[in-house]
Amino acid sequence: MASEDAFKPALLIIDTQNDFCGPDGSMGIPQGRSIAPVVNKLLDLPFFLRVATKDWHPRDHISFASNHSAPDNKPYDSFVTIANPLNGSEKQTTRLWPDHCIQDTPGADIIAEIDQGKLDMVVEKGQDPRVEMYSVFGDPFRNPQVTRSGLAETLKINGVTDCYVCGLATDYCVKSSVLDAAGEGFKVWVIKDGVKGVDTQGCEQAFAEMEKAGAEAIQSDGMEIERVKHWKT
Repeated sequence: MASEDAFKPALLIIDTQNDFCGPDGSMGIPQGRSIAPVVNKLLDLPFFLRVATKDWHPRDHISFASNHSAPDNKPYDSFVTIANPLNGSEKQTTRLWPDHCIQDTPGADIIAEIDQGKLDMVVEKGQDPRVEMYSVFGDPFRNPQVTRSGLAETLKINGVTDCYVCGLATDYCVKSSVLDAAGEGFKVWVIKDGVKGVDTQGCEQAFAEMEKAGAEAIQSDGMEIERVKHWKT
């Protein structure tokens, strides 16, 4: 068991992909591209692991409005109830989206502004067409969970204690990843000036949920980042 003062930090950069950034992304998040300087500043720090995540969807993904029948297939406005393919009694409702981050397309690429040469890992998620997967750790089903990325296991095997999270979007994939990271037992820090979300009200609710789960919201120039600068391996 790690001692109480153990500290080994990892950086999680969530879904900074072309389709989530304007002006050409299929579902650009307002000012999504503007977080790149903050992300690059964080990549310069001596994190034990620097992990980027990517939505990596097949064309028949269940979250795409185009894969559902009219009239209940309007991107952003329509919702679908998904049954756990391993347990039909467990269900979850999710919003339908425009086609985005399709495997092997430019829209799925990490934006060029991010210094990808400093990444240690890229984790692709959302590859199972049957389930939504906002969180980098796994899909939202629990009885049983359908798919896991293996990231939690990688972090634990390497003794990571703290996850510092930035990226897109605050009220969806960032929030879900943060909640799962906290649930896996990591101390979680959400870098407020390193995230952007879909809508203001959703972001406010997301921060409330993340803080209730034990995550702390910080700034990229705060004292919590200073600890990363000076930690010893």
